[in-house]
Parts: sequence; structure tokens; C-alpha cells
Amino acid sequence: MLKTTPFHRRTAALCASHAWRRWAGFVVASSYELSHEREYHAIRSSAALLDVSPLYKYRVRGRDAARLLDRVVTRDVARAGLGEVLYTPWCDAAGKVLDDGTIARLDGETFRLTAADPNLRWLEANASGLDAAIEDVSESTAALALQGPSSRAILERLSDRDLAGLKYFRLTTARLRGIPVTISRTGYTGDLGFEIWLDAEHALALWDALMEAGTPYGITPAGMLALDVARIEAGLMLMDVDYVPARKALIADQASSPFELDLGWTVNLDKEHFVGKSALAEERRRGPQWQFVGIEVEWDALERLYADVGLAPRLPTTAWRTSVPLYADGDQAGYATSGGWSPLLKKYIALAHLRSRWAAPGTRLEMEITVEHRRKRAAARVVKKPFFNPDRKRA
Repeated sequence: MLKTTPFHRRTAALCASHAWRRWAGFVVASSYELSHEREYHAIRSSAALLDVSPLYKYRVRGRDAARLLDRVVTRDVARAGLGEVLYTPWCDAAGKVLDDGTIARLDGETFRLTAADPNLRWLEANASGLDAAIEDVSESTAALALQGPSSRAILERLSDRDLAGLKYFRLTTARLRGIPVTISRTGYTGDLGFEIWLDAEHALALWDALMEAGTPYGITPAGMLALDVARIEAGLMLMDVDYVPARKALIADQASSPFELDLGWTVNLDKEHFVGKSALAEERRRGPQWQFVGIEVEWDALERLYADVGLAPRLPTTAWRTSVPLYADGDQAGYATSGGWSPLLKKYIALAHLRSRWAAPGTRLEMEITVEHRRKRAAARVVKKPFFNPDRKRA
């Protein structure tokens, strides 16, 4: 049976579209209105409020909490300072990614790990011999993402703390209209934004406070369809869409390493042993066979394909999530995994896996496009990710 998040009483009342989807066993809004367009534009021009409570959340505490996390993930957790947030993948023994998420250092011996899939058994299995307690706080901890250019101004109307100095991927404790919360300067939109973590019992009061404070700024509840467009523009991958987690791969070729997912910067081979270290060290020596890149489809080429059958170009109304072949020099060079039209950039963009020989920015490609039931190829090129990277995100 599907569960509801701590904010469901508010989100259900606002969901005029009745468009819902499943996320980690919870029901969440795909879009609140019949179209996600206004919700997307709120992310980029004002502020959007997203319920991200279905994320799996684990509290890891104890003398060896950092050692446990360092044993599991590729980042150097022991070096993380108080209030620092790390984005990281974690791998199996073959160096293939199992999941990705964030680790926040809440105090000297307490961390919060977020994940897309259940990871309690994996953490417990790796905690053998260590003084570390692992608690699944997924349902007792509610979470909201407030994203967009006005997000800081809205929070400052409610907060007892000055948030102007909160740096990118850092967190702080605060009270928002008296409600105790943890605020992290993180998000999944590639824009200025914050994520707010709190006990589930205070969820509705916090939602109401944010909506009231945000009304003068055009705050808009946003669903997963708007988030999908924003995260593609930001060049952010999605598990089960842009990569197959190693535990779900049916054959070895379906799994990907951090180096193949453009996450080599997260792999610290200088720290002591962690799961997958040997395999990753060998891969770094020889180089990855695949790379995760950005693709831009040339508008003129797309327009010509439709003009040939007497139609104007037909753009997808939502971001697509499917495997689409990419070609170079007559050979299949790889495949796109998600993409669509960027309303802000006015470009047709996609995220893709390419064999390394074709992965350099500027490489000319062709992407398969279906026009009036016939498979065609439109000219495209490799571009650097992210597609959208405003200064305000880190400022």
C-alpha cells in the first residue's frame, strides 16, 4: 500500500491535476496544475516548494560513524567539517555504483545519509566491528526543497538565523517561525536553493509558514515533472533512469562506475580501504570505457526532419526517460537516457552515455528521432554539463 508524506494533507488539497506518481513507496505529485510549466518557471524565476520526504534517510552516529561511512562511500568523510554536506556515490566490490546521495555532518559523531534506494542492510553489513549505530529516520524526518532565486529571501523572513553566509553544500540549524529545522544549501535543480529537514510532526506548520512568507515572492508548489526538466538542465543524473544501480543490473554491462558517470571527482583513492577501491584504482589507471555527457540537438536539423513531412517540429511536453541511440561516423556511439526541451535555454538537450572515443565536447553526432512513425536521425553534438549553471547557485 502506498504511503503518504507528512505534507500530504497540504499537497493533496493543492493538486488540481490529480496527477500522482510513486516514489520510494510514497505518493507524490507529478504536477499540481494540468501542466507543469508554471511550476518549472517558478524554479527558475521565483521560488518553488517541493516535497522530497520520500528520500531514504539514515542517521549514523558513534565514535566510528565517520569510519563506517568512509568504508562505504568514495568521498573522504573523515575530513568533512561540522556542517558540511558531501555528495557521493557508493559502489560494490567491482567499483560499480550502487546508489548516490548526500552525507551531512550534523556534529562530531553524527551524520545523515540520504539515498534513493534502501541501504540499511548495506550499512549494517559494513558496520561489523565498528562503534556506529545506524537508524532509519526516513519516515520520522520530513524534508522540503525550496528552490529558486527568491528562496533565500523567503527563508530569511522566517528564520532566527542570518542565512546570507550559508555557503553552498553547507548546513545550519535554525528555527523557522519557532519550528526547529536543519537547513542545507543543497538541491536537485541546479539553482539557488535550500533543503529543510525537520521532525515529521511539524511538517504542516512549516508548509503553512513557507507558503505564507513566500506568497509575495510568487512561491509555487512544484511536482516531479517540473523537477525533471530542471535537473536535466543542471546535468544531474537520476538513478533507474540515467544509470542502473549495480544491485539491479542483470548483466555486467548495465552497471556503471563513478568514472563512467562523470563522478571521478568524488573518488578519493588516497584514503584507506573502501568498498570498490581496488577496482576503481585499476580503472583510473586504464581510463573509463564510457563517459556521461551532455547532448544538444541542432534545431535546424530537427526542423528539417519535420518539414520533410509537412509538419512543424513537435517537441515533447515533458522530459522523456528512455534509451535513445546516438551515432557517430555510422556507428552507434552510445545512447541518451533522458532529455527534452529546455524552456529557459530554448534548446533540445539530453543526458547520454558515450564511448570515450566520442565523448569530447564538440564531437558531432546524430540522435535518433521518430518523425511520423519513422525513425530518423537529427544532427547533435556533445556539450559540457551542466547546461544551466547560474552564478547565484554558489554565490
